[in-house]
Amino acid sequence: MAATTAVVIAVVLAAVSAYVVSNNSLIGSLDDTLTQQAQAVAVTATQANNSNSVITNQCTGNPGQCIQVVPPNGDTGTGRVVVPITPAVLAVASGNSKGYFTDVTVRGVDARAIVYPITSPIRYYQSDGNWVAVDRAALQLTAPLTGVNKELRSLALDLWIIAAVGVTLAVLLGLLVGRTALVPLNSLTEAVEELAESTDVSQRLDAGGPDELGRLRRAFNRLLAALDSSRDAQRQLVLDASHELRTPLTSLKTNMEVARRLDELAPEEREVLIGDVLTQLDELTSLVGDLSELARGEVPALTSGIVSLDSVVADAVSVATTHGRSRNVTFALTIQPSLVSGSRNRLERAIGNLLDNALKWSPDGGVVEVSCVAGTVVVRDHGPGVSDDDLVHIFDRFYRAPAARGRPGSGLGLAIVAQVAREEGGSVIAGHAPGGGAIFRFSLPELQVTDVPLDAD
Repeated sequence: MAATTAVVIAVVLAAVSAYVVSNNSLIGSLDDTLTQQAQAVAVTATQANNSNSVITNQCTGNPGQCIQVVPPNGDTGTGRVVVPITPAVLAVASGNSKGYFTDVTVRGVDARAIVYPITSPIRYYQSDGNWVAVDRAALQLTAPLTGVNKELRSLALDLWIIAAVGVTLAVLLGLLVGRTALVPLNSLTEAVEELAESTDVSQRLDAGGPDELGRLRRAFNRLLAALDSSRDAQRQLVLDASHELRTPLTSLKTNMEVARRLDELAPEEREVLIGDVLTQLDELTSLVGDLSELARGEVPALTSGIVSLDSVVADAVSVATTHGRSRNVTFALTIQPSLVSGSRNRLERAIGNLLDNALKWSPDGGVVEVSCVAGTVVVRDHGPGVSDDDLVHIFDRFYRAPAARGRPGSGLGLAIVAQVAREEGGSVIAGHAPGGGAIFRFSLPELQVTDVPLDAD
């Protein structure tokens, strides 16, 4: 409708413009002719020795074609006015106004008139049969508009026919174009509505052609694919979480059933039972915390700012050292001042997970080498290392290498490390350490001193 309306307006404006231009052209041509005639008459009337210097106010045999001299007092002499005399005409005759063109009616005929000032004396002037002289006057010449009006009426008819045809074609083409565009759009709308009702995001729309609707279909298919992938990931997360929670819950249930006969157990057995229960509760707590961290998704950290990464690493190593005492695992730390932007709590959790992973795979009495330089934290252990097959999946949620299935853990620690690195604008990679063991590099963009506000800690 908008395109059709624009075309209709354009056609109508073109027709009106053509009429106006033609009218101005015809009237302008007639005005030029009247001007030339008035100049010739004025020259003749002001020549004293010319026998034709006396002008008689009269209309010729051609209806609407007249000549009339009007003195400043408006007395045409014979008492007969052939062309209407207005105050504007008298103002030109008196020299108080310039000449002009106007439309008049002469004896029932539409005419175009020029009021031309004559500033030189006219020697003779007809007044009641006598010829008199006047110093100035206004010359009125008229020409009939019959031919001009006839041509304009013919032109107007032609333009209206052209405009009507143009408007009709615009409406028909607009309906055709609108129908052509709306049919596939309605088809797309119906397909989307069916998907909305079925909520089956595994379906896909027809890819369509190279036009805008085809592009929209393909974009919608990409959206459906993303939703399908997100739903699969969500379903897998629930399944994996259920599987991981089942093991400690089953063990906890078994121990609590044994706890019913707590009075029948020896003190040593009670201590073992209570220790097992606490261990399983710690495992559940850690698993729930990991799930909460993963469920955060792409939600930005609430407390983000400038963080001293070397301080975070030192605190994490201090905690890990406490955990490693039971197996005589030590941590060799090398740090340099390093400032990054991010959430301190999330960075502490990610680095803590890297250290816990290294501690888990380190042999008793082993050493874990940790360094923090220029926004990069490197954690290297001397354990069995990571196989090439496991390197591809090591940061996947709930992935556990075959060698790790007999060890405690949920398979979420390294996934959290990867998520934190990604959301904080950094990266993490795993590889083989020279001489054996695994090495992890956790990197964030380091802030320079000039990037740190003066009021930052």
